[in-house]
Amino acid sequence: MLIIAIAGCAAGPNPLANTPDDLGKVYGFWYGLWHGLIFPITFIISLFNHNVHFYEVHNNGLWYNIGFAIGLG
Repeated sequence: MLIIAIAGCAAGPNPLANTPDDLGKVYGFWYGLWHGLIFPITFIISLFNHNVHFYEVHNNGLWYNIGFAIGLG
């Protein structure tokens, strides 16, 4: 049961990866790094404001995720 519960929390594929946002931008490594660095502040704000998100879904995939992980560290 525990393994099934943990597997249910695993992230799936991002269908919006590599698609531009409303401004035509796809976010890469440097934006991932920045979003990882400001994560603690952004997370607290996102609890009270539903228009604030700490992870950009319009990203280029692996490089954004690497930058985000380094920024979190």
